[in-house]
Amino acid sequence: MRALLAFTGSRGDAQPGILLARELLARGHSVTLALSPNLVDFATAHGIAAVGFGRDSAELLRTQHDDHRFRSPNPRQRVRAVLDLQRRGVAEAVRDLLVLAPGHDVLVTGMAGEEAAEKAARRVGLPLAAVHFFPIHPNRSVPVVPTAWGARIPKALNRRIWSALRWARDAALEQPLSEFGIVEHQLPARVSIQAYDVDLFPGLAAELPDRHPVTGFAVDADGFLSAAADPALTAWLDAGSAPIYVGFGSMTVDDPGALVAMLRTVCARRGRRLLLAAGWAGIDPVLSPEVAIVEQVDHAAVFPRCLAAVHHGGAGTTAAALRAGVPQVICAIQADQPYWGRALERLGMAGTVRAGALTEAQLSALLDRVADPNVVSRAATYASRFAGTGVARAADEVESVVPLSFPSPVSIHAGRQQ
Repeated sequence: MRALLAFTGSRGDAQPGILLARELLARGHSVTLALSPNLVDFATAHGIAAVGFGRDSAELLRTQHDDHRFRSPNPRQRVRAVLDLQRRGVAEAVRDLLVLAPGHDVLVTGMAGEEAAEKAARRVGLPLAAVHFFPIHPNRSVPVVPTAWGARIPKALNRRIWSALRWARDAALEQPLSEFGIVEHQLPARVSIQAYDVDLFPGLAAELPDRHPVTGFAVDADGFLSAAADPALTAWLDAGSAPIYVGFGSMTVDDPGALVAMLRTVCARRGRRLLLAAGWAGIDPVLSPEVAIVEQVDHAAVFPRCLAAVHHGGAGTTAAALRAGVPQVICAIQADQPYWGRALERLGMAGTVRAGALTEAQLSALLDRVADPNVVSRAATYASRFAGTGVARAADEVESVVPLSFPSPVSIHAGRQQ
């Protein structure tokens, strides 16, 4: 099998593509891995050759951060900003994929670039496998508004709103996709791999078209793609008490200096050490007895050694903390992040707040909440039920889509073992 894996987006979007490429290569398949240009070196550092396609994802995130419409009190302005952002880079991605796709047997994509990948697959006549890290199929079970009152929306209306959002996204992408014309093949086959734990959203499993027991791809993606151990960080962890972890992944923050000062104060008042993973936030490294600031950490190795994980709520980071059994404080910034915060808060394993509204008092209160023995116990119990076969089972589904033709789109769970 000759597979083209196209995963655009941030590091969290690229990691599953790298792991899936590694698994398929180990099975003897031919793989072309395409990532956002700024993440090609990241794949190479983990032993997988990659090519760039589409636009630089760090540039797109900076553009979003600098667009004041995203923080406008006017909902129409916020919606327009989201739709404008979704259009950026789509045409470039399709053009690049149309060059790469010929000669392959299947195109595999992530959630962020699914529409561009589908356009390319239809033009070339390839089967398509889309890896979803969040439940984006219209449904009744995931509150469309990630707030306390969102859960009170009637389920039938909830599903209709999800469908309307899908329609709005399709309409927004119609213009950048229109330049490629309408001459397309029918997809020979299509599969949607649900790469998250459906048990986090009660009732969702019964709504998806098919329910195969595939395990933990999102967990594996963030837990097993490890950089070489940092001896200095390992020594720092060994030298003192368990720290509070803070990290915002690929997200940018408005005032890094103020954030670090607040985190230092909160941790010092609690008598706890601080471990901050700066990611793409542009914070200078520090290593002192009470504070360690590094660019990134191996979540699988570090999270089990932490008292709590304070983070942005990315699907991979959330899943890695769930696997480690560490209580979480999710400070959501955008996209699916507030949904993970609400889901884990409903299950009593996390506290959540919008990152833009985070204050010293709120963070202290949320850390108090997740330090409750009942929260700690629930997180540990949830972790004990995870299995580690998600990547292998996702690869099985990619293999299956080549010889088989499905009459309609299929959803495959990559959640916890049922």
